[in-house]
Amino acid sequence: MKEAPDIIKSTEQERRDYIKQRFPCIADCDMCGLCKVFHGKDAETAYDDYIIGVRTFLEVSADYKR
Repeated sequence: MKEAPDIIKSTEQERRDYIKQRFPCIADCDMCGLCKVFHGKDAETAYDDYIIGVRTFLEVSADYKR
């Protein structure tokens, strides 16, 4: 997968599309586990600060590496 779009050089829609592609919901939480990683949130909600351009992808990702 390509690198996350830079918040300065990309649009909100490009960042949203990246998150959707990077963390697709397969509607089977027992198989996927993404919601557990994101503490019960879907990826778009978890990465909202990145999508709206407040924090970088890596900054938001660090919240979920604990």
